[in-house]
Amino acid sequence: MITNRLMKRTELDVVLDWAAAEGWNPGLDDAEAFWATDPEGFFVAEQQGELLAAISVVRHSKSFAFLGLYICQAEHRGRGIGLSLWNDAIAHAGNRTVGLDGVAEQQANYERSGFKRVGATTRYSGRPSALSHNRVVDATDADISELIALEATASGWKKQTYLSHWFAPTANRQTVVIREDENIVAAATFRRCREGVKIGPFLAKHAQLAAPLLQHISACVDAEIIIDVPAEASDVALICQKQNMLPIFGTARMFRGTIAEPAAEASFLYCPSTLELG
Repeated sequence: MITNRLMKRTELDVVLDWAAAEGWNPGLDDAEAFWATDPEGFFVAEQQGELLAAISVVRHSKSFAFLGLYICQAEHRGRGIGLSLWNDAIAHAGNRTVGLDGVAEQQANYERSGFKRVGATTRYSGRPSALSHNRVVDATDADISELIALEATASGWKKQTYLSHWFAPTANRQTVVIREDENIVAAATFRRCREGVKIGPFLAKHAQLAAPLLQHISACVDAEIIIDVPAEASDVALICQKQNMLPIFGTARMFRGTIAEPAAEASFLYCPSTLELG
């Protein structure tokens, strides 16, 4: 008998190993921030003690949730296990709008569940020119509230709990900022992953600030740099290309429910924190 149930915290580490095997390349310190956001938003399908499939539907607010980590072990695919778990887990979102980043081969399935494609994201990878910039400094705890507000203005959704943890530095995750007149005008979180270093979220008031952020982070780490760039952030894509980064992977951004628009004053170039929690 197959049972769908809430995931245990230790099982999230197993599921992130599955994600790594799928080529999704999770961060070394992702689990704690993911789990802290909504411990009741992670689900598994189990049979006789064996985990068969997993999914997360994390509630960020009273109006918004995000779906990710949807994986069925290869040997158990085609049996309806993933769909059954999907149906049980997505009920956790209630009447919230739900977002996801889906690979091309799954988009038709998501559409049958009421999701509509609203954009696309391209993953870039490479080694930008390594150059330290004096303007780029480490974020402090005092910056977290401003960073959360800026990300919400740019993305259209506030993710208070998640980003409170995400912007707090760990052994493998750090946020840097650029200020003008004491206001943050650019910011980027970078974290060590199973392979290389991923950047996200990425925020820049204008394109001239984007390259210094990438170059500074490249100078801080001796690894490939990876960033997920939405189609609407075409200036960031161009800068990535000029900084020796190549497109390696693509997804579609999809939503079910009311789609929030970035605030009218949001002139920030924006790339999301992760494809798992949005």
